[in-house]
Amino acid sequence: MLNHFRLVPSSTSWQTLSRLAATAAAAPSFLWLTTTSCAAKQPFGHLPAVPVPVRTQIRALSLSHTVTNLQRNSAGPCIKQRYNRPLLALNTPHPQKPHNPISRRTCVSMSAQYIDRDVLPDIIKPTNYDLSLYDIELGGAFQYSGTVTIKASVIKSTREVVLNANELVISAAEFRIGSKVIDSSSFTYDKPRQRATITFPEDIPVTEDALLAIKFGGTINHSMAGFYRSKYKPPVTPAASVPKDGDSHVMFSTQFESCDARRAFPCFDEPNLKATFDFEIEIPDDQVALSNMPEKSTRSSKPGTKIVSFDTTPIMSTYLLAWAVGDFEYIEDFTKRKYKGKPLPVRVYTTRGLKEQAQYALDHAPQVIDYFSEIFDIDYPLPKSDLLAVHEFTHGAMENWGLVTYRTTAVLFDEKTSDAKYKNRIAYVVAHELAHQWFGNLVTMDWWNELWLNEGFATWVGWHATDKIHPDWNVWPQFIAEGMQTAFTLDSLRSSHPIEVPVKDALDVDQIFDSISYLKGSSVIRMLAAHLGQDVFLKGVSNYLKAHAFSNATTNDLWSALSEASEQDIHALMEPWIRKIGFPVVTVAEEPGQIGVKQNRYLGTGDAKPEDDDTTWWVPLGLQGKAGVKEVASIALTKKADTIRDTNDSFYKLNVDTTGFYRTNYPPSRLATLGKQIDRLSLSDKIGLVGDAGALSVSGDASTTGLLSLTEGFSAETDFLVWSQVLSSLGTIKSCFSENEEISNGLKKFILKLIGPTVDKLGWKASPTDDILTTQLRAQMIMSAGMNGHSDVIAEAQRRFELYFSGKDQSAVDPNLRAAIYGIAIRYGGLSEFNFLKKEWETTSSVDGKEITLRALGRIQTPELFKAYINFAFTNVATQDAHIAAMALSVNSKTRHGLWAYIQENFDPLLKKLSDNMVIWDRFIRLSLNRFSDEKMGNEIAVFFADKDVRGYDRALAIIGDTIRGRAAYKARDEKIILEWLQANSYA
Repeated sequence: MLNHFRLVPSSTSWQTLSRLAATAAAAPSFLWLTTTSCAAKQPFGHLPAVPVPVRTQIRALSLSHTVTNLQRNSAGPCIKQRYNRPLLALNTPHPQKPHNPISRRTCVSMSAQYIDRDVLPDIIKPTNYDLSLYDIELGGAFQYSGTVTIKASVIKSTREVVLNANELVISAAEFRIGSKVIDSSSFTYDKPRQRATITFPEDIPVTEDALLAIKFGGTINHSMAGFYRSKYKPPVTPAASVPKDGDSHVMFSTQFESCDARRAFPCFDEPNLKATFDFEIEIPDDQVALSNMPEKSTRSSKPGTKIVSFDTTPIMSTYLLAWAVGDFEYIEDFTKRKYKGKPLPVRVYTTRGLKEQAQYALDHAPQVIDYFSEIFDIDYPLPKSDLLAVHEFTHGAMENWGLVTYRTTAVLFDEKTSDAKYKNRIAYVVAHELAHQWFGNLVTMDWWNELWLNEGFATWVGWHATDKIHPDWNVWPQFIAEGMQTAFTLDSLRSSHPIEVPVKDALDVDQIFDSISYLKGSSVIRMLAAHLGQDVFLKGVSNYLKAHAFSNATTNDLWSALSEASEQDIHALMEPWIRKIGFPVVTVAEEPGQIGVKQNRYLGTGDAKPEDDDTTWWVPLGLQGKAGVKEVASIALTKKADTIRDTNDSFYKLNVDTTGFYRTNYPPSRLATLGKQIDRLSLSDKIGLVGDAGALSVSGDASTTGLLSLTEGFSAETDFLVWSQVLSSLGTIKSCFSENEEISNGLKKFILKLIGPTVDKLGWKASPTDDILTTQLRAQMIMSAGMNGHSDVIAEAQRRFELYFSGKDQSAVDPNLRAAIYGIAIRYGGLSEFNFLKKEWETTSSVDGKEITLRALGRIQTPELFKAYINFAFTNVATQDAHIAAMALSVNSKTRHGLWAYIQENFDPLLKKLSDNMVIWDRFIRLSLNRFSDEKMGNEIAVFFADKDVRGYDRALAIIGDTIRGRAAYKARDEKIILEWLQANSYA
């Protein structure tokens, strides 16, 4: 799964980690009550269930309520598969590797740091699910009925079966062992743990050939989790049966990672309880159903409906099962490589009227599949690969095996109206999700504590494939500027967490889908790959995938494969990087002809204590400038301090190409020298140098004046990615001191002088020869110039805005400059500009239009416009985009405090609106409150949340607290120094 938002940290004390199902308790649920007995040839009876809101029915019951003898009939068993389809042929062979899960009771690592897992009882092991969904309501409550028949082994004799179920009601169940049928006697629900217990009147014997059949009911929710519905406004008339929700039409799809398969059907919802899946669904005749596998058959059902069945999946985890129903159309291409003797079909599905915008993604997907099949030496395992654009989506995309789902902006691109920067995003996201078809799907982490095996690898190899397809994009410098720097930001705080993190319960896992699992994970993989060499590294990876195909694996399994391929002890090298929090700063001391290096844990708050600094990392120093060595010297720091002799005093550079995940702190004189030698540095080294200088300034390990002097040397820079890092580092200073008008104005003058030559050189008019990086650089320079007060740029942006919205010249706003022009117009405009752009948000047909306009609208400067924006943002804007509004207001010094006041005054309705999906709520809180630089504000936030139930976003609050403390300390320490430097250089 791709969490596409750059800043996704959330952490708190891991010893107190606990998240119960507060979400489930708050979300809409229904208890389905039926009283009919079984009827001939009808599963579980034939009368319709009556939906009754759970909150209404359950008030008098305990959290674990019991339904006894529900839908039982003394005449005998009443479970038959829907439409008289056989339950399952017990002798049906499944060619996949048999599942041999690692012990589920404790973590594989014997390290005492890992806590016992709260997992399902080790009594039943599923091998196949036969799932049928039917009687789907196309409106109203959007309820549905289902039956699932689970082929399983019974490991221990039992009368109780415990499995996962959330917001579902089980109405009947039975065990079938050979010819014997045992009907259930009662059901109990443990809502906080999202479990159901099915009790039987006699013992279920130990067997390898049991069938557990369950009838259940559920709701197609609007929470972007489980089986859910997405609203959209179709550009063309949809099929007649497409349901409406308010004034929007809807499509149906699933999102099961990490633990929401249980929200769609009863199952054993843990990653190492792999099984195969057979799936069928009843849908309207004029709609399309998709799932992981190709369609097997279609047959008629009730008038106007059909039943679509799909081929059996490979053995896989429950979170990878997927289906979708809607008014879909597709475009198709094929791989050049042959799979089982023929090219693989690759399709991108959209709702009707949008398929042409899927071409860019389709251009990439077949190439990526072929490339991964080649470098992993394992063919893509499924008979098809579908990509689906989903209109409402929590994350960026989800790697469901054979049916990858995407947020529309991560898969659709309109050559006429889209911003070119989205090409970069789509290429990477497509590669990331297809990488998961091997990393995560073919081989799955044993438990959520090793999530990084899925996400860290998919991130690294996603960038790797993008670099292969687009070598002119400078992909790895982009990774350093965006990926590594984001990981550094979170991991520099005490409230970060190790890459491999204890997860007691699957319900805890959503908070670790963050920049540690994704970006630190991929950064240390990149570091290791650089050390071993790409060929050796990929050989080890291939061996790992082959050894654990169709099964589960651990970090130790990966290290073993890489150790065998490289003949090195990878476990010893990588153990601290994976299982310890934080990363080092390497501090350099110079003497003639040699340098001293020492490593200490880096903390962005600048207050590391001895107990914080108890880790010694393996640090590959990557030294350029060792006497007598033309290439990079392969030297590693394996103790706290060491001396490197025979260095070149005139020029040396550590961590060449910024492959190591650490900061480098040079003496001030060396930093100044490197600033004059930037022509000798690669793009990656420039980005790393500026990023390190900026972070070390904030922590107090170096001086902000050193950073300012360093960046003065970049005025002639021409690369977009280097400028991104320069402006990001300077932007951090601006943000911390945004409420000090003298410093703020001085920094604006400094930035305008710095970027002025590039602004003048690029101008406003695009050239046919511009590449994607030049296009992005022009937009970046115009935006930065406008926001820092460049009068000519402001005037031109306002002129173009007026021409466009007056209808005089629709070409006045280049799609690639929309964000800059809109943002500048709102920043220096008033109510008329706001209303124009709000109308644009409402009517835009561009797939990226709503994101761009929503961010631009957040540039408002007055209390009146703030009120208009916030009422609009949290009333009209889709829940999936709430974080965009939050971020826009929090980075704006004029609205930051107003947003905090709004959250306090409207906390309960905001919580109700956004917390049906805790990922949304966590992201909203984190991005709303992480920009303050005043310890008083940090204390105020802590006091406000002290009496709140913060399960599910407690880590976000811990990160917010740490971040504010660090920024406040920086502000207190360097405020005077920065002002003096600005004054001395005539900027203030």
